[in-house]
Amino acid sequence: MSKFKIADALALRAGKNVELSSVDPSSTPGFDGDKDELAARLSHYDEELYELQERLYANGRAYGEKAPSVLVILQGMDTSGKGGAIRHVFNTFDPQGTDSVGFGKPTEEEMQHDFLWRIRKHDPKPGHVVAFDRSHYEDVLIQRVHTWVDEDEIDRRFEAIKHYERELAESGVHIIKVFLHLSKDAQKDNLLERTEREDKFWKYDPSDVEERAYWDEYMAAYEDAIRRTDAYHAPWYVIPTDNKKYARMALKFLIVDVLRHLDLPWPAADFDPETERKRIEES
Repeated sequence: MSKFKIADALALRAGKNVELSSVDPSSTPGFDGDKDELAARLSHYDEELYELQERLYANGRAYGEKAPSVLVILQGMDTSGKGGAIRHVFNTFDPQGTDSVGFGKPTEEEMQHDFLWRIRKHDPKPGHVVAFDRSHYEDVLIQRVHTWVDEDEIDRRFEAIKHYERELAESGVHIIKVFLHLSKDAQKDNLLERTEREDKFWKYDPSDVEERAYWDEYMAAYEDAIRRTDAYHAPWYVIPTDNKKYARMALKFLIVDVLRHLDLPWPAADFDPETERKRIEES
């Protein structure tokens, strides 16, 4: 069976010199098997993910603010599979220690505050794994593509983002930032499917077609955002996502890799097990 390895995960690292045009959205780096192998590999990490996330949650319960946490930031064009990736990856976890937050168009209340105000309310609690479906990057990408703010404001927001992510990292949050790299042709197929299948009608938004006219501008904006904000403590990964099962497998591996490196033990008992066993037997 084809095996996704550490080296393959490193190959997905974007870095400050990333060129999205050089990444084939239909490729599957680190995997060269068939559909059956991919289906098997998709669930390969589930048991390990569950145990590692339970250890993380247990450490949060036992040690409070001293425990680490994980933040997964998913960005991508419309229909790139952000919500589906969260559902398929996070269904492996104990829901007590996980959460997902979708950031759509800001509300009137949110627009009265700085762009990070609505984001900070959802910072991961110690011991938790949190996924952002879109994030603080929306207020740089969309605003820039449509020139709703000037470049000075864009620069200010980038600096605010870098400061925010450093602050998170220093507080024990391990950040994984992922750009789900979808091709324009694959997006067209996904949008057509939403007009053809009854169970997909609710997902269709006519404005998505209008945004396709800005495809090149979005690619340039994403590339610049990744280059400006990629950092050791807040790394960006570019996952080709025309094959959504591959993208979900790769995302699982990135999370399990972070959890492995935390190397968390189970919290020690704060009671005498022998004494408590006797009390239970005598009760």
